[in-house]
Amino acid sequence: MQQQINIPYYATNTNNVNALSEALDHSTKHSIGNNPWNYEFSGEADFNIAYTDAGIVLKFNVTEESILARFTKANDPVYKDSCVEFFIALNNDSQYYNFEFNCTGTCLAGYGSSAQDRKLLPADQIKKIQVTSSFKSGKQNTKEMVSWELTLFIPNGVFIHHKIESFKGQEARVNFYKCGDDLPKPHYLCWNPIKDAAEPNFHMPNYFGKAVFLKN
Repeated sequence: MQQQINIPYYATNTNNVNALSEALDHSTKHSIGNNPWNYEFSGEADFNIAYTDAGIVLKFNVTEESILARFTKANDPVYKDSCVEFFIALNNDSQYYNFEFNCTGTCLAGYGSSAQDRKLLPADQIKKIQVTSSFKSGKQNTKEMVSWELTLFIPNGVFIHHKIESFKGQEARVNFYKCGDDLPKPHYLCWNPIKDAAEPNFHMPNYFGKAVFLKN
């Protein structure tokens, strides 16, 4: 099953991630609700996405029982923390970008055709990604839960293996994930379903969904 997501265009001159985060609150939320390996997860995760002339705006909304945020340097193994991820293959390429963020915004990013074939993006490029995060705690169905939001602005130039002037009218293949390898209850969730994988593995581009960058 291949889901499709239509990514709206924001005609704005601002690249301010806080302003863009507020704008995303009025857009459609998409659930990261598939649990192909049936790991226990009592929370929920979803995302909003749009693009501007200058880049992609992405907001993750997560509620979970506990959070972990140990890693602080670019290309640290943030998937071991409370983590959300965005994978995208442009122009129907066999290679794709992976952007992985822990809940405080530390990013691991790479490019290649599989989990074994990755070239990490340079730290100076990763630093161009604007990030803002917020946290709150409270009870949900008698359980103490933590809710957090992470908004990202990924400039066009960060896609260093392509020359992108605008995403307008383009199509891509994408998937979105929530994980946490070292949490008390590890889990592995995805937006577009993954099948036929015995062990958790997000690097499966044959299970990416379709993204259409709307023209207006």
